Amino acid sequence: MDASGREADVFFVLMGAILVFAMHAGFGFLEVGTVRKKNQVNGLMKILVDFAMSTIAYFFVGYGVAYGVSFLQDAATISGTAPGSAFAANGYDLVKFFFLLTFAAAIPAIISGGIAERARFAPQLMATAVIVGVAYPLVEGVFWNGNYGVQTFLEAQFGAKMNDFAGSVVVHAFGGWVALGAVLMLGARHGRYRKDGTVVGIPPSNIPFLSLGSWLLCIGWFGFNVMSAQSVAAINGLVAINSLMAMAGGILTSWLVGRNDPGFAHNGALAGLVAVCAGSNVMHPLGSLAVGGAAGVLFVYAFTWCQNKWKIDDVLGVWPLHGLCGLWGGIACGIFGQTALGGMGGVSVMSQLVGSIGGALFAFAAGLAIYGAIKATIGIRLTQEQEFRGADLSIHQIGATPEEDVTGR
Repeated sequence: MDASGREADVFFVLMGAILVFAMHAGFGFLEVGTVRKKNQVNGLMKILVDFAMSTIAYFFVGYGVAYGVSFLQDAATISGTAPGSAFAANGYDLVKFFFLLTFAAAIPAIISGGIAERARFAPQLMATAVIVGVAYPLVEGVFWNGNYGVQTFLEAQFGAKMNDFAGSVVVHAFGGWVALGAVLMLGARHGRYRKDGTVVGIPPSNIPFLSLGSWLLCIGWFGFNVMSAQSVAAINGLVAINSLMAMAGGILTSWLVGRNDPGFAHNGALAGLVAVCAGSNVMHPLGSLAVGGAAGVLFVYAFTWCQNKWKIDDVLGVWPLHGLCGLWGGIACGIFGQTALGGMGGVSVMSQLVGSIGGALFAFAAGLAIYGAIKATIGIRLTQEQEFRGADLSIHQIGATPEEDVTGR
């Protein structure tokens, strides 16, 4: 590759990293708009500090687990300027790390929404370090770097490797299923479910903030998906159009079956985008529309059943949104990626099924193990009094509107 090509790739991947980094503001505002006012500061703080913890864990441990690369060498070597350096020129490997870090940091951001309003702060940071440093990179390395021979096995058995272009399973299903384990270990918020079986409704605090969070995530998602090509030469507009169509499908179906509920509609956009990640490089736009539309319906019904029938207090519905829609997306890639349905081909239904379910089961087990261990040792839940007071004042000693709290206005 000539110098201009290297520089273009560095800039391309850097812009992708910045777009996905911006999505974390979307995670923050989606949580702020959904939780009660007394927990809004805590939501923003979790996303911010979890990102910092993810950066450290991924730099020192996680990236090496996934790709066998260490940056603990001199700057000339890791930037690719030293003679004979094994690193790509112009610091490409460094911006690639930044880009993939933003994916890794999405895992605790996803979990944050599920455990909102009753989790302690420091134990969650400990969980983040283990998840981003060890658990997530194991799955990332299997599907995106060919580690441990899993992809080779799938190809030998079913004719194709598992295709997860932008992380329906590797990122979203993984985060959602870890979150389910965390939510089960944590338990429901006090007063959410009464002994007589009554479900106490807890409305969102701010629909405009919820909407802003969704919009920020949707915008950044085009960096998440399109720039997963990781080079200018590999970029394909099909990924962008498939992402757009899946988002539209998710919005329309969630709006329809959700009966005009703004929370469902705004999360439906995300459900469609979660589902299309895996097959955005191989599906036809009409297939993506169908996949996204199905994800919108899946989210609405799964969220409702999760909260009201199964009594799982997943505050933002991250297991239905990321866990189930991500699992659906991984499997759907094998269906709608087939040439018979207008796709590019080169995918296997069985590889997608086995890989997707395997990734989800590993994530669920990891969530139960990590949060179960913390629960059994130092504890992960606020006291009932702290929860009643709110995480903002109990943990951070300040509310979302300090002036109003002081003046009473």
